[in-house]
Amino acid sequence: MRKILLLSFLIGLFILHYPCEALALEDEVHIEINKTSNQLTVFLNDAPVYTFPVATGKTPELTPEGEFTVITRVKNPWYLPKNIAGGSPDNPLGNRWIGLDVPETRGYKYGIHGTNNPHSIGYRVSQGCIRMRNRDVEWLYRHIPLGTKVIIRHDNSAAEENPSP
Repeated sequence: MRKILLLSFLIGLFILHYPCEALALEDEVHIEINKTSNQLTVFLNDAPVYTFPVATGKTPELTPEGEFTVITRVKNPWYLPKNIAGGSPDNPLGNRWIGLDVPETRGYKYGIHGTNNPHSIGYRVSQGCIRMRNRDVEWLYRHIPLGTKVIIRHDNSAAEENPSP
């Protein structure tokens, strides 16, 4: 009987503290990548909350543009072209891979990833992926789930001068 009363009391407190309307609301998170400024911005309910410097493709056509979805996430990814193990300091993918559903790639050709060359961040130097500093991609990996929308475009004036984490 005491357990039932305690459980009822706790449920009542929960309902009072979290009204049903608040429970029904969900925050919408999406990412926008500006290839012109080499910035990745995280949006919460269409408001920019974090901006990170990134590296993009050496030429504009290397990094695909459009709306994509995060479909893979890998800690310490292997770099298959040169068979470099995940976690190796020589791995150009760094320590995290966030793969995008670019058509016919299954999330393993284009993605947002770390780097073993942090001095390349801010420039157009990649083979098409979005490179981030390892600490930045670790933050993104912790906070961005599968299914997150990612918009890549050449110019995105909405993502100017936003706070960094």
